[in-house]
Amino acid sequence: MSESVESAGYVFVDPTAYADEARFESACALLRREDPVHWVEGEGLGFNSFWAITKHADIFEIETKHQIFLNEPRPILGTADDDRRRAENGDLLRTLIHVDEPEHRNLRSVTSEWFLPKSLNKLDDTLNGLARRFVDRMLEFDGECDFARDVSMQMPLNVILSILGLPESDYGRMLTLTQEMFGAADEDLQRGADPAELMAVIQDFFAYFTTLTEARRAHPTADLASVVANATIDGEPLTMMQTIGYYVIAATAGHDTTASAMAGGMLALIENPDQLARLQADPSLMATAADEMIRWVTPVKHFMRTATEDYVLRGTTIKAGQSVLLSYPSANRDEDVFADPYTFDVGRSPNKHLSFGFGVHYCLGAMLARMELKALFAELLPRLRSVELAGEPALMKTVFVGGLKRLPIRFELSPHSPDTNN
Repeated sequence: MSESVESAGYVFVDPTAYADEARFESACALLRREDPVHWVEGEGLGFNSFWAITKHADIFEIETKHQIFLNEPRPILGTADDDRRRAENGDLLRTLIHVDEPEHRNLRSVTSEWFLPKSLNKLDDTLNGLARRFVDRMLEFDGECDFARDVSMQMPLNVILSILGLPESDYGRMLTLTQEMFGAADEDLQRGADPAELMAVIQDFFAYFTTLTEARRAHPTADLASVVANATIDGEPLTMMQTIGYYVIAATAGHDTTASAMAGGMLALIENPDQLARLQADPSLMATAADEMIRWVTPVKHFMRTATEDYVLRGTTIKAGQSVLLSYPSANRDEDVFADPYTFDVGRSPNKHLSFGFGVHYCLGAMLARMELKALFAELLPRLRSVELAGEPALMKTVFVGGLKRLPIRFELSPHSPDTNN
């Protein structure tokens, strides 16, 4: 029995749909073809209604109209109860994704210098060293490991938390809190099924980063945490909400999304051995391969925007006050933009994916994510003699951010890095 357009729209509110790629991609393809500006009626589902936007060109257009389509008051999809609580009490957490101009521009400027090419290029040796460290660690697993848990979740965590200046003894705690926040709908990752448990996770973040802020204000150091803690806007220090929001988005999105791209990229190479062989034979493709992994996985599943005035898109009027859901995975499979969009191609160029968004809200850490992917696979692939699945991969249940939570692999690995003579 074929799926209806109406039922296809429900995938965006169903965490299990994102864990079932075939179901999700089929629904998005149907919507792109038959109703690319689709009204999802939330009544009875526990969500406020919204427009699902599934075409690349339409998402691009909305992203460029940031003065019409605002992040506030509904930056991500939540339940109707979440929307009501936000309206009454404000956001529990206020990060760059929650705010609009001019606050967004002012906050972004606090750390923008750190994410410029001239600054990030200084991290090359650090990234290469970490890549070698985690590939070397694979040897300790005696030919089998969970690549998602043991490698891809670990390297980006080390990168961003070392940039922030957190002690390595706290890395495990940050990983757990991140998974509990983004995996709140997944029984394997959530702290508990009660919404109060998610509140407790956010409170734990607040407690940790409040202590960090106070320490860096009292004794500044040469790390990103000190930059944030001691930043000012128009001569005024950041509020505690702004400061903690900055830390949370850096410490969570700064590693979880890259980890998802790494694990999903590894799975794509396993499932496409011709592309694995191609990349091993031609390392010059590493840059395009990294972007293809990011397109293929699309770790951020959506952002929401709310119209401030009536706006006509493809002949449909989005009324002032109505919200749109920008489906990035759907945009990244758009047949009008990508040749053979369901084919994993390490040499894909151009690759105009929207995984990092577009416009003023373009991801601040996009270059860093690409650098980390290139560093890991540049170290791993020349040493990888064989690799195959050692079990069933599993995707995280989510409606916002996520990727593989398990990727069991069996592998044979050279004990030495390719740039050594041992």
